[in-house]
Amino acid sequence: MIERPILFNTAMVQAILSGQKTQTRRVVKNELIIDQAEFECGNRPNVTLSEPNLQYRVDNWCPYGQIGDRLWVRETFRLYDSDECPHADFPCGCPRHGTPLYKASHDCGDGEKWKPSIHMPRWASRILLEITNIRVERVQDITTEDAKAEGFDYSTHPSAIQMGYAIGAKTNFRITWEQIYGQNEWNKNPWVWVVEFKVVQGGAV
Repeated sequence: MIERPILFNTAMVQAILSGQKTQTRRVVKNELIIDQAEFECGNRPNVTLSEPNLQYRVDNWCPYGQIGDRLWVRETFRLYDSDECPHADFPCGCPRHGTPLYKASHDCGDGEKWKPSIHMPRWASRILLEITNIRVERVQDITTEDAKAEGFDYSTHPSAIQMGYAIGAKTNFRITWEQIYGQNEWNKNPWVWVVEFKVVQGGAV
């Protein structure tokens, strides 16, 4: 069993903490892996992505690990400074100096200087995930149920509110994908790693 870091933005960390998010999709950086497997399968209509020679690549080449491996979550954070304590009496109930605080749980909108998730060290991580399944598919193949497992649901979006309607989970996922990677990348319909997971440590808001 191997541990690797994985980055999540604040909204997705909140979805993990609430138990809604159990999947993540990440672009396959080397699509040659997929293209070779498709070629070896002969592009036969009856061959699916569960074909053994492709599954071998999924099981052994996924950069996020294999089933049973663990992912420690990197999220936006900061370390508490005892100078922030407004109390004169001690003990005051404030965190100890240097205690990690997480934007997903402690964002009061007071202009705190948060550190990007990429800078989070292992010791400051509070969430540990275990990989339960890995597969590859085109990003546009995501289903409504999978979009919900990604942390999205039937909800309103600013542009939709102006039109007076709400959007579904799959559309909500697509809009967010385009915001992160660009609309053209969604239209390219890239291969993605679909990593399913469960929380084995953390989860307390």
